[in-house]
Amino acid sequence: MLQLFHTVSEDCSRIVAERYSTSFYSAIRLLHKDLRAPVCNIYGFVRFADEIVDTFHEHDKKSLLQQFKAATHEAIDQQISLNPILNSFQLTVNAYKIDRELVDAFFKSMELDLSKKFYSPEEYGQYIYGSAEVVGLMCLHVFSEGDKKLYRELAQYARALGAAFQKINFLRDLKADNNDLSRMYFPGCDFNNFLEKDKKGIEIDIEHDFSQAYEGILQLPVRARFGVYVAYKYYVSLFKKIKRTHPCQIMQKRIRIPHHYKLMIVVRAGLKHQLNLI
Repeated sequence: MLQLFHTVSEDCSRIVAERYSTSFYSAIRLLHKDLRAPVCNIYGFVRFADEIVDTFHEHDKKSLLQQFKAATHEAIDQQISLNPILNSFQLTVNAYKIDRELVDAFFKSMELDLSKKFYSPEEYGQYIYGSAEVVGLMCLHVFSEGDKKLYRELAQYARALGAAFQKINFLRDLKADNNDLSRMYFPGCDFNNFLEKDKKGIEIDIEHDFSQAYEGILQLPVRARFGVYVAYKYYVSLFKKIKRTHPCQIMQKRIRIPHHYKLMIVVRAGLKHQLNLI
């Protein structure tokens, strides 16, 4: 019966991934079936922590995050939790021996979101690492399936991909971050005067991350490569649309990729995958 409890817990994380991000979930479904649940487990954990700091405005977010952090460590230590999201996460952490430092770094960035509104270049780098790069590293633990040498070789690429995704999210969500949270993650940028030169500098940084990340995708095990490549292509397409968008428009609306275009991305990626071009 314990296995039933674990299965139900993982079902909960899968539902979180499916409901919160159709794009990310569709990419997860393209991973080998053995890798899907562990990655959903990571997503569910990350999403719930993010919800605490971004949307629970009528509650004591600091207290909730502290409780969630303590419960996370307790779940990992005891290898069980009555919170299904944390139970599924601890299953992945313990099965794939995910470094506890990655979990701590993630919570450090979430704690910054409780009060931090503007970032210096150094603080920005630290925030990106804790909020995004470590998530890439957690997933890499799953993808490398215990191969420590492969994990070490691909760690820099996983960090680059996580960083690119996060920076694009920041650009896409500038309006919401400004109106709802009064946050500006990009150092030296101003909500009231977001200039083309500011946007261009950020784009150059993202292009560098993407270039590095793509090298790592090509080196991933086959069981993980196709799903990660599709997620990469989703974000590349979003990035291209953002690049074509004037800074003023980015401050006024959330940039999206139409569903029919997402389907085209999967089809094209599938053809390349079948031809061994990725």
